[in-house]
Amino acid sequence: MNRSSISDLTSPEVAAVVEQTATAVIPFGSTEQHGPHLPNGTDTIAAELLAETVADLLPALYVPFGPYGVTPIHAGHPGTISLRRTTFEALLTDVCDELVAMGITRFVYVNWHEGNIASMDGVATEIQDRYPGVYVVTAHACYTAQRLYADDGGELTHGGGIEVLAVMAHDPDLVKVELAGEASRPDQAIALDAMRRGREVHGYITDVTEIDADGWYGNPTWARTERAVDFAATVGGEVARQVTSIFEMRSR
Repeated sequence: MNRSSISDLTSPEVAAVVEQTATAVIPFGSTEQHGPHLPNGTDTIAAELLAETVADLLPALYVPFGPYGVTPIHAGHPGTISLRRTTFEALLTDVCDELVAMGITRFVYVNWHEGNIASMDGVATEIQDRYPGVYVVTAHACYTAQRLYADDGGELTHGGGIEVLAVMAHDPDLVKVELAGEASRPDQAIALDAMRRGREVHGYITDVTEIDADGWYGNPTWARTERAVDFAATVGGEVARQVTSIFEMRSR
């Protein structure tokens, strides 16, 4: 149990946390196929684990959002449930409106699923525009993990080593690397990942099988128990550090 979770606290306890911090941390993931070796909720598992860590470190009120995200590129694979952007954005807007009414003035969005980004950005800017003095900081924790583990050979791929590490940190019994077969990181997948993540010019993937026919790719065997032990503290700690820096800048 996370001691700062709105779901676990009583109403007076929530009021006390809001009065103390005025900050809410909300995780965003998805429910989608991750091959034969990882659970469909991998992205949500990673986001919630890290968001709880960030909420503890700030400290802040932890507000679960739900297991679903915007993930049409995985449609048709058993286990995938995608929200329409309008549904996701309406839900997030309602949640933020309610939290602002409680006294929240600072939001931290902790995301592990790239398909959510456009909707999150749209809602964040609308919330700030409608509520002067309310600020939103978005942390794409998957990219933080990618940077932190790059020197050790970690790769942010769909179902690859870093995602295995995230699930392993949550519950190693959910990881079934032995079912993944040989590591899969074809040149086409590398090129398409670089294309869709480009900062200057980028294209789009509308079906994950464009990247790999099996719907996942990467090297699951890179993840190790010794790395998983510190995963939440390492990635969550770096996210919290950057978030704190931004809020300090906004308060000057």
